[in-house]
Amino acid sequence: MSFYHIQEDMEIFLKSTLDNLIDTKRQYLLQDISITWVNYHENTSNQKGFGCSFNNKKRIYPASIVKLVYALAIYKWIEQDQLIFNEQIDDAVCKMLQHSSNDATSFVIDMLTGTSSGPSLEGEKWENWRHQRQIINDWLSSFNWKELDGFNCCQKTWEDQPFGREKDFYGTENENINLMTTEGTGRILEEIMRHTEFDKNNVNLKRYLSRELNKEIYKKDTNNQIEGFLGEGLPENISFWSKAGLMSKVRHDAVWWTNNDLTNTLLIVFGNNPQFVQDQLIFPMISQRLYRYINKSTY
Repeated sequence: MSFYHIQEDMEIFLKSTLDNLIDTKRQYLLQDISITWVNYHENTSNQKGFGCSFNNKKRIYPASIVKLVYALAIYKWIEQDQLIFNEQIDDAVCKMLQHSSNDATSFVIDMLTGTSSGPSLEGEKWENWRHQRQIINDWLSSFNWKELDGFNCCQKTWEDQPFGREKDFYGTENENINLMTTEGTGRILEEIMRHTEFDKNNVNLKRYLSRELNKEIYKKDTNNQIEGFLGEGLPENISFWSKAGLMSKVRHDAVWWTNNDLTNTLLIVFGNNPQFVQDQLIFPMISQRLYRYINKSTY
């Protein structure tokens, strides 16, 4: 059972949209794009949405999308009294989500796992360090969500590259890289948007994921996570939350928005090819067409 009901009409529309946008000269890109798309007709958190997907179980390097996992982990750790909330943690989570800070992400992972970066380790110290860094994966497994099968979320994110024990942890062939799917990312984002509540003694994930779609505002920030991503294809006046991921080989986005009738939409798109990095039009065109379809649909 998926975390949403499969909607055949949406599936047909999504496939026609992709066929339309990825022309015959670029058909090979269809194997490199993954999508999970869900509409929520009820505002209650216990009602499943209706949706569809494309290549949704393909494991892909998530870039900064993995920060959603680390953010939810911090929230749950604090909620369960495994971490004590303080201003430093709050500031780090805010910067990790709102500005995609890798320095803040490094601090968050250290807090979650009790590890720190540094020179290479050997023997028992190295084994203990590796064991500790798997704590987030063990926590993900405890949900027993099949959407998270095959997830690997134990690496920090980097401006340049890892060194020392961090580099060793990747493995000689980089076999230990972070890996996620759009389906599992959708389940994580749904959990954040529907099941985390504001608490003055915990991190406010929804506030830190909230973004302004007004061009005059977001264009003042060169790292705005809107231009070239899904938010750019949506109306400026809607409520919108997102976390993007971008590096030399991938362009990803995970978003949630409120529709005209106050229902909600979740959309996860992974572009696992440098062509998606270079093309800033495909993601906005996908979101624009799906938004128009939703807001004239009656189901």
